[in-house]
Amino acid sequence: MTRSVLYTSSPLLASKTPVWRSKLIVGGMALAFAVLAGRAAWVQVFGNAFFQRQGEVRFARTLELPANRGRILDRHGLLLATSVPSPSIWAIPEDVDADDAQLARLAKLLDMPLADLRKKLANEERSFVWLRRQVDEAVAKQIAALGLKGIYERKEYKRQYPEGEAVAHVVGFTNVEDQGQEGIELAFDKELAGRAGSRRVIKDRLGRIIEDVREQVPPVDGRDLQLSIDSKVQFFAYQKLRDAVVQHKAKAGSVVVLDAQSGEVLALANYPSYSPDRRVNLTGAQLRNRVLTDTFEPGSTMKPFIAALALQRGLVRPETPIQTAPGRLTIGGSTINDAHPHGVLSVAEVIQKSSNVGTVKMAMQMHPRDMWELYSEVGFGQRPQVPFPGAVSGRLRAYKTWRPIEQATMSYGYGLSTSLFQLARAYSVFARDGELVPVTLLKTEQPAAGVRVFEARHAQAVRQMLHMAAGPGGTAPQAQTVGYSVGGKTGTARKQEGKGYAAGKYRGFFVGIAPVDKPRIVVAVMIDEPSGGTYYGGAVAGPVFSATVQQTLRMMGVQPDMSVKPQVVVAVEESF
Repeated sequence: MTRSVLYTSSPLLASKTPVWRSKLIVGGMALAFAVLAGRAAWVQVFGNAFFQRQGEVRFARTLELPANRGRILDRHGLLLATSVPSPSIWAIPEDVDADDAQLARLAKLLDMPLADLRKKLANEERSFVWLRRQVDEAVAKQIAALGLKGIYERKEYKRQYPEGEAVAHVVGFTNVEDQGQEGIELAFDKELAGRAGSRRVIKDRLGRIIEDVREQVPPVDGRDLQLSIDSKVQFFAYQKLRDAVVQHKAKAGSVVVLDAQSGEVLALANYPSYSPDRRVNLTGAQLRNRVLTDTFEPGSTMKPFIAALALQRGLVRPETPIQTAPGRLTIGGSTINDAHPHGVLSVAEVIQKSSNVGTVKMAMQMHPRDMWELYSEVGFGQRPQVPFPGAVSGRLRAYKTWRPIEQATMSYGYGLSTSLFQLARAYSVFARDGELVPVTLLKTEQPAAGVRVFEARHAQAVRQMLHMAAGPGGTAPQAQTVGYSVGGKTGTARKQEGKGYAAGKYRGFFVGIAPVDKPRIVVAVMIDEPSGGTYYGGAVAGPVFSATVQQTLRMMGVQPDMSVKPQVVVAVEESF
């Protein structure tokens, strides 16, 4: 017979349980639920911003939509600088999943040591790291073929410079962020750069875009710039300059070509140069735009300004005789010498023979203020009004501080300093019949309005003197050009070192105009420290001027004004 036991009669239930134990259990459970509720409230209400940010860091991305940088063109529309698509490789370190062999293959494609790649990927707290900027398309395709998780590709633009080192000092270059660093790229960076757009998206754990979270902001491309530079003239001038620097074993050289009618810069070249596409181990000597940044004492190239001022003041006429014998002149205990004694010379012959004594005798008839005002009017001592980084003002001291010997030496180019760019622009007063032309690096359609400095007849008279100086019996017969008449002035100046002049170091330069009767261009050439046996401006800079003038005028379609090839005189006279 089965015995039944009632549950309610169990002795366990008959024992008394302490009330505090029940309360403790219930209280503990209530406290646990309160903590969970508080935590939930903190996460969802009070501390929500932090967790939102953490979520966005992991899944939300702001994708920059790069703007296409504007092109730089020459005056005929030929490309000097342009942007081409170039992929860049980046990674999310915490998402990267690759074995040693895959990482080694990736490092090889990125052309970087494996240790450097591991270091970039070691910091898993970072959600973005660049691995390599602007790789070739073929490399990007090979990296994509690896199929590595956490490795991504981003579209960027890379700058290319088709004309290379010939135009490097004009165009300049950009950095990897597409920001201008030198030249036109820097001077007009804001106009060229445009404005990048953006796109805010949500990505899944595999890096795939699954949603746009706000309206896309489209990029605004930069605007194109058309320069006044003629790439063909630029290339030819650069070649001739480079050849002259090598031939004369010089330290460097510069050349600038101006359109005398419009004020446009047709060429601006320096040697040594560099390739804007490959900027490894560049030196300051390569980067420096010597046409605008280097200053020097202009030497005998200042003499035509003194002659023009003397004509303007009515002190002399072109045929006025000046006694230069015995080839020296003492002022304030200092003696000024001519390279060769000449005796009596007309004003025109003073410029033709480059007589220091004759020039000083004209200058000392004037008040120092007259000379200072003229030098200032033509741009000496003032920064060139061109939007170009590094352009310098040169040095022109106040006339009140000039001693008589300083006034004398300044008349033939010692005691002041100028850049080759300033000197070329100053000579536009002779090319423009007494008007100083404003210069520009941008193409212009209208002839520039000049500022009157000399009367037209006096500028034309000096122009004929310059024609004599560049012809037989002058200081620069090597500047003559087949088919075109030219006029210009040589300069040979000792180089300053410290408070004095360096022994055996010179700058030779030549600045002139062509054709003489109706000038179209101004060309200035400077050769720094020639050491190949000759250093006179007529010998080292004159031939570069000649070749550049001939080629430039032909390209401009200017008809030759001389039918007979001029006879080049071998003997060269020169004055400091």
